[in-house]
Amino acid sequence: MVNAIYDTVVTHARRAPRNRFSHRMYLWLVDLDDLPVLPRPLRPFARFRDRDHLADLRGWLAERGVRLDGGRVRMLAQASVLGYVFNPLTVYWCHDPDGHLECVVAEVHNTYGGRHRYLLRPDANARAAADKEFYVSPFLPMHGHYEMRLPEPDERLAVDVLLRQDGKPSLVATMRGHRRPATAGTLIRMLLTRPLMPQRVAASIRRHGIALWLRRIPIVPRSQETVDE
Repeated sequence: MVNAIYDTVVTHARRAPRNRFSHRMYLWLVDLDDLPVLPRPLRPFARFRDRDHLADLRGWLAERGVRLDGGRVRMLAQASVLGYVFNPLTVYWCHDPDGHLECVVAEVHNTYGGRHRYLLRPDANARAAADKEFYVSPFLPMHGHYEMRLPEPDERLAVDVLLRQDGKPSLVATMRGHRRPATAGTLIRMLLTRPLMPQRVAASIRRHGIALWLRRIPIVPRSQETVDE
């Protein structure tokens, strides 16, 4: 299957301030050159719009010395539901024409409308690392170092992100999922059991932020974010 839906559990665990939560959601894995075609009544519930994602991924990569020469790109993300989407993390697996993995792009969004992309070169164990360069949470300092494990999904999805700050783990985020066919029936089941998923994800992040603020956790001032084009 070129495209798929993953029935997923996302977990966040902060060490300082201590806070942990999990929620069920669904994510799409799509070929950017072969997006799913859904029956017309379902299209408002699963759209992939250029402005929501990396519209010119190949051009963006070429500017950084990476040329895919027509190789496949697969994206893991939420689709737009009724005109709204919010992806804390979108992952792009980028291949050369022979199907070998050339690089991975991790695109991070925050609730302030900013986004940042990390160009990664995973090793043979699908592990990659990058310095923290983007303001995500008002309760985490800007400095730090990400350690990620980003194997390309097959029957299972297993993505891990660890943030180290001052030599200690401060945040661990995981995505665990099972593959489902990208059919109208699968989407309808997800819409019925997890309605308005992007809206709920954004609301959940804000709710947990308010809970930390009520605990009088210090706020880290926000600097100016930029949108990479």
